Amino acid sequence: MIKLTAGDIFDGQKFLGADRCLILDETGAVSAIVPRSWAGEGIIEVEGWLCPGFVNTHCHLELSHMQGLIPEGAGLPAFLQSVMEQREPPVPETVQEAIEKAAAAMQAEGVVAVGDICNTAASLPLKTRPGIYWHTFVECMGFVDAAAPRRLEHSLAVLARFRENGLPSTLVPHAPYSVSATLFRLIAALENNSPLSIHNQESASEDLLYRSKTGDFLDFYRHFNIDISAFGFTGQSSLRSWLPYFPATPRLLLVHNTYTHAEDVRFALSGQQEISWCLCPNANLYIENRLPDIPAFISEGAHITLGTDSLASNRQLSMWEEIGTVHRHFPDIPMAAILQWATLNGAQALGIDGQYGSFEKGKKPGLVQIHNGNANAYAVQ
Repeated sequence: MIKLTAGDIFDGQKFLGADRCLILDETGAVSAIVPRSWAGEGIIEVEGWLCPGFVNTHCHLELSHMQGLIPEGAGLPAFLQSVMEQREPPVPETVQEAIEKAAAAMQAEGVVAVGDICNTAASLPLKTRPGIYWHTFVECMGFVDAAAPRRLEHSLAVLARFRENGLPSTLVPHAPYSVSATLFRLIAALENNSPLSIHNQESASEDLLYRSKTGDFLDFYRHFNIDISAFGFTGQSSLRSWLPYFPATPRLLLVHNTYTHAEDVRFALSGQQEISWCLCPNANLYIENRLPDIPAFISEGAHITLGTDSLASNRQLSMWEEIGTVHRHFPDIPMAAILQWATLNGAQALGIDGQYGSFEKGKKPGLVQIHNGNANAYAVQ
């Protein structure tokens, strides 16, 4: 048996104090957490805190080669334009090298599971190897109704590549500003396709588009010669416009939510679905120089998770940095709550809480050591 104590142990929901001992079996599975005085001899003392491995519920690993290319603070439409125009590197090998480096950095900082957005199969070789648990969200996009069947067929071909290799994966809509009504319906009709992820209310322009068919996205569509004459605005917020397409989807992960208001949270939570709200604070600051109204989510009882987004919109893929940003900007939120978002809540959102997210008997959630302001994967010697 492996016996570990620390300055404090966070079990996925709460801090247990310094007088507890985490006991693992020889495979790394949790056997028990007991008072230190019960544990006997052979206890390993760990400096700082111990917590379960981090679960990053939103990442774009295949954009890792774009680190530092996109200016900060340009706003979402300009950011998207830059990504679309610069995502193809001059040397194809650059993508694979960046993917490998980014994944290794996440694993070194204690990430054990990732919800990863993909438009291609570039990350497939990495994901077939042992290490991080990956749930691949294959994005489908296309804002012109007539192109919806072709767009869906392309994304289904990418999805098949991951599923043929036995990798957990689902086909998901990219965002309300990039998915037509027909494409929403086609995606909603797919079977065995949960959880779903969608970028939600990332900018004020997204709500303007649906409320009145105005805002900066009109210039974005003109720039790429996208004909939106058939788009009928709803007069409602973006979330209230797209969520009704998915009444039968049991689990949804809404990402960013930078401009989501309490009334939209209440609307979303009025149904029977399991809805999680993924916050990517450093990416929100990078793109829009704004953070979501996190206290409003808490007051409405929202199930919150954390993500890093991509290296196109972040300086690093560090869950600990995301935790730190929330803590600095919202010091009244208890650290235990933020850590739960990064561990147990993330595992629940991806449907893997039977293995990850908390120190419960039989689980193998991984170990993170938090010490001197840093977080690192802790490997038992």
